[in-house]
Amino acid sequence: MFNKDESLRSLMMLKLFTRKLQRGLLVMGSRRGQRLKSIPELDEEDKDAGKLPPNDVKKGQFAVTATKGGKTTRFVVELDDLNDPEFLELLEQAEDEFGFGQEGVLAVPCHPEELQRVLHGGKVRRASTEW
Repeated sequence: MFNKDESLRSLMMLKLFTRKLQRGLLVMGSRRGQRLKSIPELDEEDKDAGKLPPNDVKKGQFAVTATKGGKTTRFVVELDDLNDPEFLELLEQAEDEFGFGQEGVLAVPCHPEELQRVLHGGKVRRASTEW
């Protein structure tokens, strides 16, 4: 079980991640010169425009790319992994290197093998190595 400090840190990281997602959605809506639609209002055109996550990203998951070593590998990560101190450290490195202005898939500055190790293999599905 996590102690109080680890729980608070995890909660803060989740809050920052949520803010980033919200900011990205607002930017996407404002770029099209429209008000931001709620998910039930999205039509087929919006789905094709990349407004919804890919089919391999289910509820309670998000996509992350490991971007070091000359190759980019995409992973689908469970929200529970936001409680993992090693994963939180990778997110802090991503903040230091890329800031909060990232759009789309969250990029983490580590080798794919390192991210796979941190995420304990069984919890993460490797989706694609091509972008």
